[in-house]
Amino acid sequence: MTRTLRFFILGVLLVTLSASVGAQDKKPKAAEDDYYKLLRYEIPAGKVLEAGAIEIMPDGKIAVGTRRGEIWMIDNALTDDPKQAKFTRYAHGMHEILGLAAGKDGWLYVVQRPDVTRIKDTDGDGKADLFEVVTDGWEINGDYHEYAFGSRFDKQGNIWITLCLTGSFNSSSKFRGWAGKVTPEGKFVPTTSGVRSPGGVGFNDVGDVFYTDNQGPWNGACHLKHITVGGFVGHPDSFKWYKDKDAAYLGDAPTVPKSGSRIMTEAKRIPQFVPPPVTFPYGKMGQSASGIDCDLSGGKFGPFEKQLFVGDQTHSTIMRVFLEKVNDRYQGACFPFRQGFGSGNVPVRFARDGSLIVGGTSRGWGSRGGKPFAVERLAWTGKTPFEIHEMRAKPDGFELTFTKPVDPVAAGKTDSYQMKTFTYIYQAAYGSPEVDATTPKITKVEVGKDNKSVRLWVDGLQEGHIHDLTANGVLSSEGQPLLHPQAYYTLNYIPGGKKTQE
Repeated sequence: MTRTLRFFILGVLLVTLSASVGAQDKKPKAAEDDYYKLLRYEIPAGKVLEAGAIEIMPDGKIAVGTRRGEIWMIDNALTDDPKQAKFTRYAHGMHEILGLAAGKDGWLYVVQRPDVTRIKDTDGDGKADLFEVVTDGWEINGDYHEYAFGSRFDKQGNIWITLCLTGSFNSSSKFRGWAGKVTPEGKFVPTTSGVRSPGGVGFNDVGDVFYTDNQGPWNGACHLKHITVGGFVGHPDSFKWYKDKDAAYLGDAPTVPKSGSRIMTEAKRIPQFVPPPVTFPYGKMGQSASGIDCDLSGGKFGPFEKQLFVGDQTHSTIMRVFLEKVNDRYQGACFPFRQGFGSGNVPVRFARDGSLIVGGTSRGWGSRGGKPFAVERLAWTGKTPFEIHEMRAKPDGFELTFTKPVDPVAAGKTDSYQMKTFTYIYQAAYGSPEVDATTPKITKVEVGKDNKSVRLWVDGLQEGHIHDLTANGVLSSEGQPLLHPQAYYTLNYIPGGKKTQE
């Protein structure tokens, strides 16, 4: 062997050894699937199951309502092998089911376009044979866009309803563009004007009611909105129904907002206006916000107890939402959570084992998930992802908490974080670009004594703006980067009354 050849071989060995040591030192990037497994049910061959609503029945079966007016029951749904699940059609002949609520004495309450109907299997053959209309306190005129979304029962026995506008722009039928409740006595009570195009309705951990509204006229982006009695949530075409006898108890209609303004400008001018607690940045956090459910699993779904999980139909994703109250109003942050679903996610519902059941449909709307419909189950693997857990507003910045201890050196550097802000035009025209962009300066960072929280001091907070935070430089104590380094906080109000900086 020549001297030159020996040196060449030695060089190759050294390079190989160095690469091997480097590969051992460098941690592989974590994936969403490491923490939350996506299990796909097999829809019976030849059946069209465009999921619009999901409910967990008292016997443990999963009820799925479809856009084609059917209800299917899924038995044996919570095993590790989704192929073991059995689908049985329970009911059919209804109209675009977008809400299910399990009631007492075997009743299942169904929210469909024209009404709320309750159904029951009286002879025990596994098929509904008794159908009773509970209420039909709103109207439809046949327009494709007049969807009606419904919740489960609240603590008082009410079902909450959100009614989509006619044709996306106008309230051409009675109480279109309103939210309201169906009482235990079967009366529809309109409570809230300004709804545009809802995608789902649900409750937080204390039972307050929220719904998702979608980009369009008077909605620059998609939002999570809070339903309150007497509130106005954005779209003024619904004001004409304040004169109806069933809404007269609310008094006069609010002042019409000024098109081309900003949400918080108009919220300060219109007392009834309840600004959206969370805006989902359009394109960054989806394009069609949909179903809502709250994690009350007691830790069976991981470290996000009492947070909201929200679907997006277009991006086929699930988003995560943290809420807090500032100035007695809800506001908070949204985070990416899980992508890769088979169709366009609409209903989401936590099952008894803490897994999240997700239904999808793409007809007429399109979605990243290429299937025309799907029913899937998202289950925690038991491994805790390194994530921003909460993002709380402070008078001069934000406080972040994490699901795992941080590396205090990396998390303590100001350049580990980047922040920008923007908002949307509040206008009668469809949607909005991002406007009024600013770049606040993170001036100081302090890591908490437990190494699971970080205080950010920010010069240039902007009231009424989405604060877009990226934390790429933050590492866990194990040297792991954040699974999702993005957070978007909707800062409607600065704690302590600090005014917007010009």
